[in-house]
Amino acid sequence: MSQEIEIGLGKKARLAYSLDDVAIVPSRRTRDPQDVSTAWQIDAYEFDIPVIAAPMDSVTSPETAIEMGRLGGLGVLDLEGLWTRYDDPQPLLDEIATLPEEQATRRMQEIYAEPIKPELITQRLHEIREAGVTVAGALSPQRTQELYSTVIDAGVDLFVIRGTAVSAEHVSTDHEPLNLKKFIYDLDVPVIVGGATNYTAALHLMRTGAAGVLVGFGGGAVSGTLNTIGLQAPMATAIADIAEARRDYMDESGGRYVQLIADGGMGSSGNFIKAFALGADAVMLGSPLARATQAPGHGMHWGAEARHQTLPRGKRTNVGTVAPLKEILYGPSHQADGTTNFIGALRRAMASTGYVDVKNFQRCSVVVTSSGR
Repeated sequence: MSQEIEIGLGKKARLAYSLDDVAIVPSRRTRDPQDVSTAWQIDAYEFDIPVIAAPMDSVTSPETAIEMGRLGGLGVLDLEGLWTRYDDPQPLLDEIATLPEEQATRRMQEIYAEPIKPELITQRLHEIREAGVTVAGALSPQRTQELYSTVIDAGVDLFVIRGTAVSAEHVSTDHEPLNLKKFIYDLDVPVIVGGATNYTAALHLMRTGAAGVLVGFGGGAVSGTLNTIGLQAPMATAIADIAEARRDYMDESGGRYVQLIADGGMGSSGNFIKAFALGADAVMLGSPLARATQAPGHGMHWGAEARHQTLPRGKRTNVGTVAPLKEILYGPSHQADGTTNFIGALRRAMASTGYVDVKNFQRCSVVVTSSGR
C-alpha cells in the first residue's frame, strides 16, 4: 500500500525511496559466485552481462562502444554528440576536460552548437559494425524523426530513444509530435525508449511495442533537474513501480515481456545491484564507466542536459579515473568503495541470496533502511 504524507492541507505526497534507502537481505540458501549467470537478452541480442554504456560523450566513443561489446556488454553511441558533429572531436573532448568550472557550461554550449552531420552518423556506426559487435545508437525524441532514417540505413541493431522524460502522449502546438507506436511498428529493429519514472508512463511506453523501457532520468551524477526544474524520481520506487507495470502489461498483451533498464543513480556497485533486486533486467551505466582510463571524458562526466542552449539542466562533473574498463566491470578491485568489479559484486550478491540468474534475483528480499545506509 502506498504511503501518503500530508505536506499541508492542500497537498499530499507519496513517500518514495531512492536506491540508498533500501538494502538486500541474504536468504537461507547461498551459492558459489561462479555458479550464477549474469547473461542478458533483449530481442534477438544476447549479452554476457546486463550492462549498457550510456550514450554520453564522456562515456561512449566508437572505441569504447567496441570495447564494451568485446567485454560482453553493450555500448550506445550518442548520435547527437561530438562524434557526429566533428570529424575529429578529440581536441574538443580534451578541451572540455580541462575547462575551468566557471567556463565549462558556456563553452560546451558553443562547442555543441555545431550541426549534426548525417554522414558522420553513418561513419561512426560503420566503425562499430566493422568490429563485429552489436551496434546501438541513441537519439533524443526531438531528433528522432529528423535522423532515424540515416541511423537505420547505417545498419544499427538496437535503436535507443532517450530523453529526460519521454511519454507516449507528447502534445505540441507548433509541430507534429513523434508517434511512438507507429514509429516503432514501422521499424525493423528493436527500440529501447525512456526515461519513464512511474507506472502509467511506463505502461503507455510498453504499449507502443518497445523492446525495452529506460527507467529514470539518466545522468544521476551530472543531472541538475531538481535544482533547475524541480523534477526528481527516487529510483528504488520508480523501478519497483515500473516492474509492476510490466507484470500488468504481460497479462494485458498475452505474455509479451518488456525489458526494464535502470538508468541513472548507479554510481556504486551496491546501487547497481539493488536495481536488479527491485526489478531491472539491465542497467545503463554513466559515471562508473566515465571513470575508466579509456573514457573519452578523461575523468570528467557530462550529459546532454549540460549542453542545452537555453536551459542547461546538468553540469560537467569530475568523477575521476579509477581503472581500465575491464577492471571496472570484472575486477580485480583494489578498494572497497564500489567503483570497480561491478560484475563480481553482482555475482556475490546473487550467490549470497541463492539465485542463479538475474531474472530470479528480482525476487530477493529487500528492506528499507532508516538511515539510508
